[in-house]
Amino acid sequence: MADTPLTSISPARAAQELAKVSAAHKAGELTAAEYEHKFARMIGELRDRRISGTRAEILAALEPLRRDGTVTPAEWDRFVSQLGLA
Repeated sequence: MADTPLTSISPARAAQELAKVSAAHKAGELTAAEYEHKFARMIGELRDRRISGTRAEILAALEPLRRDGTVTPAEWDRFVSQLGLA
């Protein structure tokens, strides 16, 4: 039985996942360790499945989160650098 390739994630879905983890952290719903685990797991899953679209399309979907403060500057830097978008 052959492995089926994972379907890629849309840029909008990647942005939604980043916003969700950030909001849970800001709301105090996650301990520091839980936040680190969820953030790292999210990055790993996005790397495995890949984000569809060009770098410009991906950043266009993510940019509003940075501009409106949904994600912190540290989260933004970590996300884009770990996914090779920086």
